[in-house]
Amino acid sequence: MTFKSLLAGTAITLMAATAHAGDTMSSIMIHDAYARASSPVAKAGAAFMEIMNHGDTDDRLISATSDAAVRVELHTHIDAGDGVTQMREVEGGFVIPAGETYVLKRGGDHVMMMGLTDPFVDGEAIEITFTFEKAGEVTVEIPIDLQRQAEHGATDHSGHNHGGHSTKSN
Repeated sequence: MTFKSLLAGTAITLMAATAHAGDTMSSIMIHDAYARASSPVAKAGAAFMEIMNHGDTDDRLISATSDAAVRVELHTHIDAGDGVTQMREVEGGFVIPAGETYVLKRGGDHVMMMGLTDPFVDGEAIEITFTFEKAGEVTVEIPIDLQRQAEHGATDHSGHNHGGHSTKSN
């Protein structure tokens, strides 16, 4: 691989991690994204990531689409009682506060893909287009990582963890 091709590949990767809204660079960036399914024959999978809002105003992730699935929804876990949690679609989307990072993680808020068009293969990637209220569309290539373990006690999206989103200052 030549230095020029390596540099071109790096530029493409950086462009995928940032959004363009009109003629100006968006303040939304997606970091540490990965997708997984519970098995090679699973009909559903999920994506997790950190969404950083480097802007001065709140934004909102309102939807997502991908050719990797028939249907893509923004999901959260809710307490159904008796120690059982259920995944539910979040109708209004996720607010991404100005100057903060919104974390989509296993056991909490996440992107749910139903009716996978192909099995998720470890080491491959899928493309997801996120639609933000202000930043517009952001398309990101997300690696499939079937080996990645849940962090901080969160369980797989089929588990019973009561975790939610968390924010942290940049």
